[in-house]
Amino acid sequence: MITTFEFILIIVAVLILLSVVVSKVSERFGVPLLLLFLTIGMLAGSEGFGGIYFDDPYLTQYISIIALSIILFSGGLDTSWRSVKSVVKEGVSLATFGVIFTAAVFGVFAYFILKLTLIESMLIGAIISSTDAAAVFAILRSRGMNLKGRLTPLLELESGSNDPMAVLLTITLISFITNKNESILAAIGLLLLQLVIGVIVAWIMSKISLFFINKIKLGYEGLYQILIIGLLFLTFGATTLLKGSGFLAVYLLGVLLGKEDFLHKRSVLRFFDSTAWFSQIVLFLTLGLLVFPSRLVPVILPGLALAIILIFVARPVAVFLALAPFRFTIREKFFISWVGLRGAVPIVLATYPLVAGIVHADLIFNIVFFVVVISVMMQGTLLPWIAKILKLESREPPRKKMPLEIVAGELIPSELKEIEIPTPSTVDGKTIVELNLPPGYLVVLISRAGAYMQPTGNTVLKSGDRLLALTEKDALEQARGILCNKCADF
Repeated sequence: MITTFEFILIIVAVLILLSVVVSKVSERFGVPLLLLFLTIGMLAGSEGFGGIYFDDPYLTQYISIIALSIILFSGGLDTSWRSVKSVVKEGVSLATFGVIFTAAVFGVFAYFILKLTLIESMLIGAIISSTDAAAVFAILRSRGMNLKGRLTPLLELESGSNDPMAVLLTITLISFITNKNESILAAIGLLLLQLVIGVIVAWIMSKISLFFINKIKLGYEGLYQILIIGLLFLTFGATTLLKGSGFLAVYLLGVLLGKEDFLHKRSVLRFFDSTAWFSQIVLFLTLGLLVFPSRLVPVILPGLALAIILIFVARPVAVFLALAPFRFTIREKFFISWVGLRGAVPIVLATYPLVAGIVHADLIFNIVFFVVVISVMMQGTLLPWIAKILKLESREPPRKKMPLEIVAGELIPSELKEIEIPTPSTVDGKTIVELNLPPGYLVVLISRAGAYMQPTGNTVLKSGDRLLALTEKDALEQARGILCNKCADF
């Protein structure tokens, strides 16, 4: 086989282009992209049509760490704090206790089915315990569906924050297996230490990042994205060196930056959205190449049994226990249980035992891969139908982002803010000029029924209108008091 640099470059380009093209299949038929990307990687692998031999878990882990850091940071950056703050307690409970309960229940069943040691079985449970909301919302968007109530922000928060917890459990259990003298209390202490260090470093780096981004005054807009990439990897590296959770730190860094205003924020969000997609493609293709389909045949029966247990036992038990103190209906809890699709993170974590040299590492990797594929196929395919059956589909159209942005800075004391007029409202039917809005509050655009209009003083406002205004902070508070008592702002 030709292995010149040019030929390798062509192969990589073809794989990436194929991955982009097949995304249309996901949009059209609701097939999870994870499944499509993995399939392309497997077909290009040593046992597929491509014949590319790849069996390097070390390189896979390095690629995975870089890709996951970007994906988690982008997810945190894109998280709307205003939407998730109402479900923080519930989300944190699912991301911590939900992960632990899933790992424990799944681990017990794996112990009896696979005949491994209890600690190895719990390791498999920890590896498989995180969920992938990106796959969920991609399927819903492809079908034009939205969810009712607090389900959307809860699922977003859970999936973004439970990956670091699964990583922590996996690393802790691997350390416990490889270091026979380590006690359970020491392992728990290591877990807590990684959590604390991850949170502290993320908070410190968020302050440093905001200072650099807003004060450094770079001459080119594109350099701000490069600056943030450097800060992202610095956060991961520093946290890891301090024995903390690098993945938790980069996710929290994204959340903390996302809730603040900084220079070129919208262009940064667009950049990391594209970068996260590229990272997912590279990650899934690499994981697909690493899989040998012939090695999956011996694990079909135990893998299928464990996948059914994960979907119908472990995940529901974890959800109902984690959400027991909170007010969610039975239907909502069943739906949250069903949307616990597994994603790339469990497959990535399944490479950790390979690198650590654990005895049954190959079996663990193949079982996890098979369970993830079954989870995505079964839960992903039936997801829209389950939402309709449980009557949790919202008919409200998805909210569009305003097509304007402003670069904040010292010379521009104002910022763009959105306010939605509630239904009903006392300002319904009144013109803008009648409201005597403060001088520092200028309405520049109105979104109504999916369309945009440029307002004048004689524009009549209606309930449900979204007002985009160039405003100073004090004027915003005054305007909010005039337009509504409890406005939804964005």
